[in-house]
Amino acid sequence: MASRRSPTARQRRLMAELSRLRRSSGLSRVEVAERIGSTDTTIWRYETGLTRPRPSDVSVLTEVYGVTGEARDSLIQMAGEARRRGWWHRYRQALKPGFDSYIGLEAEAAVVRSYEPLVVPGLMQTEPYARAVIEAAAVTQTPAEVDEKVSVRVSRQRLLYGPGDPIQLVALLDEAVLRRRIGGPGVMREQLEHLVDLGGLPNVEIRVVPFSAGAHAAMDGKFCLLSFPDPEDPDLVYLEQATSGLMPKDPEEVRRYTLMFGSLTALALGAEASAAFIARTARRCSSH
Repeated sequence: MASRRSPTARQRRLMAELSRLRRSSGLSRVEVAERIGSTDTTIWRYETGLTRPRPSDVSVLTEVYGVTGEARDSLIQMAGEARRRGWWHRYRQALKPGFDSYIGLEAEAAVVRSYEPLVVPGLMQTEPYARAVIEAAAVTQTPAEVDEKVSVRVSRQRLLYGPGDPIQLVALLDEAVLRRRIGGPGVMREQLEHLVDLGGLPNVEIRVVPFSAGAHAAMDGKFCLLSFPDPEDPDLVYLEQATSGLMPKDPEEVRRYTLMFGSLTALALGAEASAAFIARTARRCSSH
């Protein structure tokens, strides 16, 4: 088990457990609501994550569902953890809708698998590169909002080093990511050299999908898959657009992107060949 704990991930598990327990009990939401003196809408909000129940609310529900002992204590503790605020909460106004939820889930993930066709993934960006990317996309944002986004991006990178169990990162980068000059030659060279260094970490694997691979299954755009340390927490996929982020709940969607990632991996250069490719590209940055 990873030692990292995230309120968002705790809420996700709690809502799944409450829904599973109610179905196992054979009770409808209306029947549960009648027994605890509440409304079926409240039960629905607990099970869909729209409302985070208090530990006392969960305690009452465990009585209805016949949950006792360590299982009951675990659910009540989970409810308390879910109501805390993560470090990213203070920045939520500057983040696109949906991305704050992604950060909260990423914070407890065991493995991140990412495909990026345009820019270096946020977890691997240097601060100058991150600022250049964010400023270029900041069509309607203030300088203060840009600063906040840069701060969030850099703060997320602690996941690669700890504290606690560092996240396992597998990144597939289209060759275009390495060729696109962002922030000028110096910034780009520093970024590419940083990728080479990151690829030397035991928990980071970077693979390049070269132009020579031709057309592939992920031509529609970038995506990110999260896997969690507890098998009870299913994988999820995160899809990002210019103004919002989306996490489809359909397991078939997650399966589709998982197969897509496998297909891309088969087309990518190996880790050592990718590191050599990135290093060569970095050396060329100052000569053109």
